[in-house]
Amino acid sequence: MIDRIFSLLKGDVKAAKHDTRAPSGLQVAVGALLVEAARRDDVFNADEQGAIKRLLAERFDLSPQDTQELFDVAEEASAQSGQLFGFTNKVVKELDEVERIQVIEMLWEVAYADGVLDAYEDAMIRRVAGLVYVSDFDRGAARRRVLEKLNIKG
Repeated sequence: MIDRIFSLLKGDVKAAKHDTRAPSGLQVAVGALLVEAARRDDVFNADEQGAIKRLLAERFDLSPQDTQELFDVAEEASAQSGQLFGFTNKVVKELDEVERIQVIEMLWEVAYADGVLDAYEDAMIRRVAGLVYVSDFDRGAARRRVLEKLNIKG
């Protein structure tokens, strides 16, 4: 399974041809980044998992079953990878600037899902934003939008 995940991230179309419902490489990359953000504070609770599933379902217009499958694959990809580059590289290659900023917003939502922003979560989002070419200004604006959406005082 892990070979198939990394094939998807590299854009190997043959890896997904046998299963037309298999998550795309972009979906896995975004999901894995969300899982990474949630795990940064060493707490991966139901609130964070629920936020990840909701965000993936909304972003990729997935059924509950497809959302769960993507979540499971993203968790596995995150656990098997020791770095963010493969995931961020896929995001850069397939998304425009506005969509990359939306991914940063998704990361902020996961980081704030438990009501607390940990310094490790903040650092990870800062790092991912740089890797996907989202400016500090846009990263900060995305954070403010999420704080307002979640009604959290920043």
